[in-house]
Amino acid sequence: MNLDPHQSKQAETQKQSADGVVTARIPEAYQWLLVPVQSTPQATPEWQAMRLTGSDPLAVRASRKLKNDELLITSFAATRLRMELDRVPLWRGDHVALKQLVEDFGRYLYLPRLAEPSVLVEAIRDGLALLTWDEDAFVYAESFDEEARRYRGLRGGQQVTIPGAGSPALLVKPSVARPQIEAEAAAAAGATGAGVGAGGGAGGVGVAGPGPGAGPGAPPPPPVPQKRARRFYGSVELNPMRLGGDAGKIAEEVIAHMVGLPGARVKVTLDIEATMPEGAPDHVVRVVTENGRTLKFSAQGFEVE
Repeated sequence: MNLDPHQSKQAETQKQSADGVVTARIPEAYQWLLVPVQSTPQATPEWQAMRLTGSDPLAVRASRKLKNDELLITSFAATRLRMELDRVPLWRGDHVALKQLVEDFGRYLYLPRLAEPSVLVEAIRDGLALLTWDEDAFVYAESFDEEARRYRGLRGGQQVTIPGAGSPALLVKPSVARPQIEAEAAAAAGATGAGVGAGGGAGGVGVAGPGPGAGPGAPPPPPVPQKRARRFYGSVELNPMRLGGDAGKIAEEVIAHMVGLPGARVKVTLDIEATMPEGAPDHVVRVVTENGRTLKFSAQGFEVE
């Protein structure tokens, strides 16, 4: 355009200024996140509009908002997976294929929105390791033998290596798996007992006779009383930016398992500690104090330094 150096520099400066204005206006223009939601399988899907805040890139703001509102889940509890299996239900008869679960969570809006299939696989691993799998989780099976009507590789309450989201593995209802697990354990114990009793020759394993003081009329030893956990305590630090979601998850995945026990007394307290380097304005002190009093705080106060 036959510009001298001074004019070229002016043009470049104005171009950079215009680009800066556009960049600053983008967060203002694109600030609404539209999320499809469905509360139950019978409910009509709806669009939920959520306003984004901040000056971070659009994808960062969107993902942060979804995570804070539990609309994008990166960590899924095994007990919550069991609840979804029973609630919807997601079982296909007495079991459900892992591949089917991955497809369900990726398709249906009324299920928790997992970030990726590996989140589901990790929840399954955690559930299989639970000693309370009968009540809180599920059982793993490599496959189902249609002719024998039994599950192959049935395991529960232990660490299980899952090949991946595309595995043909199954999750089995605990009520269905328990009879087979108990029958196989009894058969294994019987076989072991028969092997021990067959000894006596060279290299065999003999059966020891009664010890001193024991005889046909000796009473059996008294049973050893089983000790059970009778008290629980826990402390956890919550993110104040997603306090509602975190507190709800704790209530669902920890407290709910204890409040229903016979005679259980569960006490939950919330401790708040805030440090404000610049000091709290008078109106904040007034509002917080009044709200704390209305909410019946047993103790509260601001400290002046």
